[in-house]
Amino acid sequence: MRRLTWIRPNRTEWWSFLIAMPFISILLNNLLFRGRLFTDTRVWIYSVPLLYATGALTWYVEILVMHWLRRRYAQVSQTTRRLLLLSAAHIIITIATYSAVFYGYDFFGFLGYRLVPANYYFALVLGLALMLMSTSLWESDHFFVQMKQILEEKKRLQQLNVQQEFQTLKSQVNPHFLFNCFNTLSSLISEDERQAEIFLNELSKVYRYLLRNNQDSLSTVSTELKFIESYFRLLQTRHGNTVQLRVDVDRKYEPYLMPSLSLQLLVENAVKHNIHSRAQPLVIDIFTTAGNKLVVSNNLQRRNVQKFSSKIGLRNIEHKYALIGQQGFHILEDSKNFCVVLPLIWSKNLKPTFI
Repeated sequence: MRRLTWIRPNRTEWWSFLIAMPFISILLNNLLFRGRLFTDTRVWIYSVPLLYATGALTWYVEILVMHWLRRRYAQVSQTTRRLLLLSAAHIIITIATYSAVFYGYDFFGFLGYRLVPANYYFALVLGLALMLMSTSLWESDHFFVQMKQILEEKKRLQQLNVQQEFQTLKSQVNPHFLFNCFNTLSSLISEDERQAEIFLNELSKVYRYLLRNNQDSLSTVSTELKFIESYFRLLQTRHGNTVQLRVDVDRKYEPYLMPSLSLQLLVENAVKHNIHSRAQPLVIDIFTTAGNKLVVSNNLQRRNVQKFSSKIGLRNIEHKYALIGQQGFHILEDSKNFCVVLPLIWSKNLKPTFI
């Protein structure tokens, strides 16, 4: 059996004692001495403080036993056993205390008291009722504290899981980006060595920027737009004017947040899956709309033979929005246009985990 250790009662346990004990002390003295409580000053000088001190000791012993049982039977499966033992222990302590008071006063003739069995039994029933009420209050408070801790722990684990998933998603972006760029570089080397050199120089600048910004789960709209401008210059090195980019973003949205590298993934997908030539240029529009939305749209002119697509880019962005609990991500498509709607996030509305 573990040794009982001194503990500090919590706020609920303290307040239950400080509120109830004065009334219990006065009530018991009234049962012990009847009318003398209001006529004999010795009752107030000696008996009231004595019973108050006895009640304080009893209360603290009950607290010690209760906290020890919580440590000894901490598992949820042991709750019934703990509550049964706690009830039995508190009943025994209460009976022992009330018996010691009434029979002790009678044995020593304290202030001329003589035992009245009916008063003793009434006080005992009242004491047991108050004890059960106090114990129920303490246990209810303990239950809610435990539930709060469980919910906080669950929330913390969910946040850690979300952060891990973000790391996984970010690790998918760099290989995906590199794979496409190296394919482009490989074809350029055989076609135009000078263009290949220019492309490699641009690629090094863009990739440094990509590595720096991919460390964050979210970026500002302003940062994303600066990056897409750099990335578009990379595309122009390879494709010339066959790919065109038009940006019309309201400046008020620049501080808003969005998943990092979303624009790069969407522009890359548009170039990969659509025909683009001088006669049929691919036009990509990036613009904002009411309701804190940013839209990436391109004219739809699919290749006759589609390149293999793992759809990592779209799934990546959609999954990131799902992880932060942000609704509003949509993919819209008709015979002429392919659009992706990205909800913009105001930082004050975002959970601290993602800031």
